[in-house]
Amino acid sequence: MDSTIPDENVVRIAVDLACRAPSVHNSQPWQWTYADGQLDLYTERGRVLASTDPSGRQLVVSCGAALNHLQTALKALKWSADIQRVPEGPHSGHLATIRFRHDARPQSHDFDLLAAIRHRYSDRRPFGPVSMKTPLPAALTDVARRQDVHLTVLGQEARPTLAKATEMTAAARKYDSAYQTELHWWAGHSTPQGGIPPEALATADNRDRVDIGRRFPAGRDAGATTEIDRSTVLVLSTDTDGRHEWLRAGEALSAVLLEATVGGLSTCPLTHTTELRQGREIISGLLPDRGFPQALIRVGATEKKSPPRQTPRRPVESVLSVGRPGFSR
Repeated sequence: MDSTIPDENVVRIAVDLACRAPSVHNSQPWQWTYADGQLDLYTERGRVLASTDPSGRQLVVSCGAALNHLQTALKALKWSADIQRVPEGPHSGHLATIRFRHDARPQSHDFDLLAAIRHRYSDRRPFGPVSMKTPLPAALTDVARRQDVHLTVLGQEARPTLAKATEMTAAARKYDSAYQTELHWWAGHSTPQGGIPPEALATADNRDRVDIGRRFPAGRDAGATTEIDRSTVLVLSTDTDGRHEWLRAGEALSAVLLEATVGGLSTCPLTHTTELRQGREIISGLLPDRGFPQALIRVGATEKKSPPRQTPRRPVESVLSVGRPGFSR
């Protein structure tokens, strides 16, 4: 056995954990191949949301989140990952090539992050505020910066602007039949292959208490502990806007979500206000560097009396091919 190459079981475990990453509408738009000690990550074009995400930007951000989840899992398994990003250029579906070194020395916090992969979920209910009891982790800015991504913590004075961007986006898509059909296909039902089940969607009452959330179909998650949403909103942005930056933004999204989960906070990624040009421009105006906003994250406190509402994940056998060379998608 070559000690410099992980065996298939290690790779399967790491990929399985990587696929716990969040993705737009829980579409899980990724494919992995492992052969000759090399793991490759590809987009799954059959899972692109043509109306929600025609450019494929959110697809790549989702795959970036899975890539960071993979790194986190590998480190806890004592493996380091050497990653070549977008190896075939910006128009290829080949997003990353990963090779391994068996030299990682995980610390206790690395195992906390590993546990957070399984415990994290997108909570669409209203949150209580961050506080002295549950503050924002100090490491959030640094973990984003490691991915060449900026993290901006928006103050409450930005809330009306965020609500305006949400209202503008909802109004623009209210009569967009293709968007509405796509949204209702992915949200409000449960299949083993993905989507957001009703149990993971807020009830109509709770949904309406979050003034900056995507207007998903009403669900069954009624366990809110606050009257109105008092979350803090984080913005992840990049200096330029291309496939490499989208991937990095996804990696930063994963890292921030896991750190916040370890810190005892509830989280919900928001991407609807960055899907249309007008909304993206509004969010950009809130940033000190007026960069390209890639994703927002709502962060706050909940009592978490109910168990996590896990969304379904594709079986690892359907997303990982072993022993065959990579292919372009």
